[in-house]
Amino acid sequence: MRFDEYVQHDATSLADLVRRGEVSPTELLDTALARADDTRALNAIVCRLDEAARAQARQPVDARAPFCGVPFLVKDLFQDIAGVPTSSGSKALARRPAPEDSDVVRRWRAAGLLIFGKTNTPEFGARNVTEPALWGPTRNPWDLTRTPGGSSGGSAAAVAAGVVPVAGANDGGGSIRIPAAACGLFGLKAGRGRISMGPLMAEGMNGAAVQGVVSRSVRDSAAMLDVLQGPEAHAPYHMAAPPIPYVEAMRADTGRLRIGFTTESPVGTPVDPQAVAAVQDAAALLSSLGHHVEPVPQPVNGLHLAEDFLLAWFCAQAFIVDSLQDTAGATPADFESDTRLMAAVGRSVSAVELLKCEARWHEHNRALARYHAQYDLWLSPTLSAPPPAIGSMDTPWALDLFSDLVSRIGLAGRLRHSQAFQTTVLHNLAWTPYTQLANLTGRPAMSVPLHWTPAGLPLGVQFVAPLNGEALLLQLAAQLEQARPWAPLRPPL
Repeated sequence: MRFDEYVQHDATSLADLVRRGEVSPTELLDTALARADDTRALNAIVCRLDEAARAQARQPVDARAPFCGVPFLVKDLFQDIAGVPTSSGSKALARRPAPEDSDVVRRWRAAGLLIFGKTNTPEFGARNVTEPALWGPTRNPWDLTRTPGGSSGGSAAAVAAGVVPVAGANDGGGSIRIPAAACGLFGLKAGRGRISMGPLMAEGMNGAAVQGVVSRSVRDSAAMLDVLQGPEAHAPYHMAAPPIPYVEAMRADTGRLRIGFTTESPVGTPVDPQAVAAVQDAAALLSSLGHHVEPVPQPVNGLHLAEDFLLAWFCAQAFIVDSLQDTAGATPADFESDTRLMAAVGRSVSAVELLKCEARWHEHNRALARYHAQYDLWLSPTLSAPPPAIGSMDTPWALDLFSDLVSRIGLAGRLRHSQAFQTTVLHNLAWTPYTQLANLTGRPAMSVPLHWTPAGLPLGVQFVAPLNGEALLLQLAAQLEQARPWAPLRPPL
């Protein structure tokens, strides 16, 4: 199959071609591998598994599998393949083979997908850009000087470039929606407990992190959610299955929705006029489709939510670093300075402080529930500005220089409350202040690619739904996709 034919299809369509015998899995894989070779400049793929995928492609096709014969990439973070290192973007894990498949990987294989590689991610997924020291930066297919976002930036770059129609991703603070918005893709973050993080992990960052995909089509994301959702015996909890599969539910009419929208940053930082225009344009489109849309205040106190999210985030980094030093023989030199600094700050948080923080998470959840009692969805920018230049989010040299010193002499507690540290944190959060709300509250959310800037850069908009709102999000996304198709828009590679 030629690339110009391959790229016209989403994963659902490619699987249909395989079922009908119009193309073989090997032919699809050859096309994907060639495209991966042609787009190496993106630095989207950090581990190739070509031969394993070729061996799988030669097996008899199971026509019952929803994605039979479709090439696929998994993210190199929390998506383990037995015997293959999951580096998580870190030198500490680059040579440590995973002991077993993650639940999502096992389900993807059962769905017929041909996994031929792993995609780039920042160290432990802890940044909103994909620029790990271990592998180097991933570049945005729409502009090679800019970031594709993070932490699923490698997956998003690969999908936007046409290497695969859908790829594995996960989201602990926006890591599906951020790169989807920056790369012109659809990104759905499922609600807490919908998809297993196991078997080696119960839940990511107190339940804030979830597994998923980035895709070019809504129906691929719906079918993927059908593949991934559902209980596992080792999971700490799970959501009840939907009454009908998501791929069927997405075809239903939403009815007239009440949607509130906000353009201001929840943390008070500047918002680019293009991000404002993206939301205003989406609001106009929604109104034309018969929905009630109006401006609303922020659903929660954004500054308090950011503080509570980041405090738990720093503690999570401390847990990861200390665990790897205890169990894998990692040394401080195996971690990036940003990671060491975040871990040092996390260690300065007392157990009581963390428990108080987690208790406040529920207060934010109640505030969002009060909002959803009046409105079906909340609309906002996904990003406060178009994708920034690679390197522009680097930590200032002073904090980079003193990260080890802070750890050694116990200044992390003071640093956490210092103006310099808070300014640096706010600088990095300013581009993505909208996405953490859905993670902290465990609610489903999506980024929809409805806007491109005059410079030709994608800039998605975000919708946050109430509990069990995945079907509603998919229904609205399908409606928007039909009204303003984005799949034909391709980066100028």
